Amino acid sequence: MGRVSGFKLEGVLPAVVTPFDKNEEFNEPVFRELIDWLIEKGITGIVPCGTTGEFSLMTQEERARVIEVCIDQVNGRLPVIAGTGDTATKLVIDATKHAFDAGADAAIIVNPYYMKPKGGKGIFDHYLAIAEAVDIPIVVYNIPVATNQYIPWQVVEDLADVDNIVGMKDSSGDLKYFMTVLEKVGDKIDVVIGWDEVVLPALAAGAKGMILASANVIPHIWLDVYHKMKEGRLEEAREVQKRVQKFTRHIVATGAQGPKVCLNYMGIPVGKTRRPIIIGDTVSYELREEFRIELEKLGLLEKKPITVKVVPDKPLVERFYAVDVTPEVIDQFNLRTGEALVDPESNEVAHIDLLIGGVDGPVGQAYANALANPSKDREALQVILEPNMAVKPPTIIVPTVPVRGMRDASMVYGPGQAGVAKAVAQSVEDGILPATDDMVMIANVFVHPSASRRNRVFINNYKAMRHAIRKAMEGRPTAREAAENADNARHPFRESI
Repeated sequence: MGRVSGFKLEGVLPAVVTPFDKNEEFNEPVFRELIDWLIEKGITGIVPCGTTGEFSLMTQEERARVIEVCIDQVNGRLPVIAGTGDTATKLVIDATKHAFDAGADAAIIVNPYYMKPKGGKGIFDHYLAIAEAVDIPIVVYNIPVATNQYIPWQVVEDLADVDNIVGMKDSSGDLKYFMTVLEKVGDKIDVVIGWDEVVLPALAAGAKGMILASANVIPHIWLDVYHKMKEGRLEEAREVQKRVQKFTRHIVATGAQGPKVCLNYMGIPVGKTRRPIIIGDTVSYELREEFRIELEKLGLLEKKPITVKVVPDKPLVERFYAVDVTPEVIDQFNLRTGEALVDPESNEVAHIDLLIGGVDGPVGQAYANALANPSKDREALQVILEPNMAVKPPTIIVPTVPVRGMRDASMVYGPGQAGVAKAVAQSVEDGILPATDDMVMIANVFVHPSASRRNRVFINNYKAMRHAIRKAMEGRPTAREAAENADNARHPFRESI
């Protein structure tokens, strides 16, 4: 049965990220610090060189080094399950032998990808050949989103009879498949969940634990869920999972990049993902802001105090001509600007271009003029929370695209306006904006002419306005952020960085 007699795959195990420096080289000191931080949080095991660890973007030599450092830093405090998957059986055998020699407690091996077997026979032969060639507990790893192929449950059932195949991680997110695997092999091998959004139902069904990307960031929360479920406190565990459900949904959608964004926010400098995975692609700028907001809600990131004082911002070029605010005027006064884009791939895309200024300055004058002298097809509307109750600070929306008929108007001035109103109110509640009449805001609002899902228009405009407000009030992006990400801004409303 390998190096560890009676090895058990259970509890909360982070699929640990691999820190890189600015040159995309392995950052060993930060990796060691991250391991210690995770162990202090109470994790029950650790998985280096998994999907979240970007193993597929590293050479075999680099993976071997990451595994060696992990084993050395853990120093026997908890099990290390080394990721040794690869495209060829021989490569996996070589990597798994190295992991065993280095002192790993088990190996987790993804089914072949790219040049992959067509059916179950080839997958079974792959794992059997590895199991016969190495003397270490093996965990089978099913992640069809990355391999474009499920490991058939029939193959898992056969593999469960192989002596040193001791566990399985399922990252399909498919509860039907997961339940079938538990039914067939749950009494033979340890089955753990690898899809963050369905941890609770997986544990309720009989999963022994979890190997998760989000456990890099919120290990204490998953430990809370895990222990509550073991103690039969289902209702309490359910509430905890609900609290992080939005966060886990974003983590699942962003691969290795999401956890790194969060850890960097939290002061653990793990760097960026290796190219071709870049900020602005897998994680949009707005989604990065969502992560920051969720971390604040979870108490993992302290809200920075914001001085409510309108100060000079970067020059603008033709962004607010619609309300007679020109770059020349802007250069002479104190104001703030913000911009945000949400859901650019759908017809319900929302783009907010925001201007904030004092009521006695040019923004206040433009605000009043836009309401008094509405432009044809682009009529400004005062933002209200409910009938006869305008938001504070006073805000107007101006359509970016001409409003040609009742249908367009119903989208822009209906759910679009409502989303902006909610964002202003929420920003006041969060302490980002003051509830004052001394400043006003003008929001250029883009609603696509073919948008049809009213609820999505509302949600996207709410998110975009909230992000634009935060950026404006915090003076972001900073010069450093702009320099770091200038090459990655690719969306059709590219940020002015």
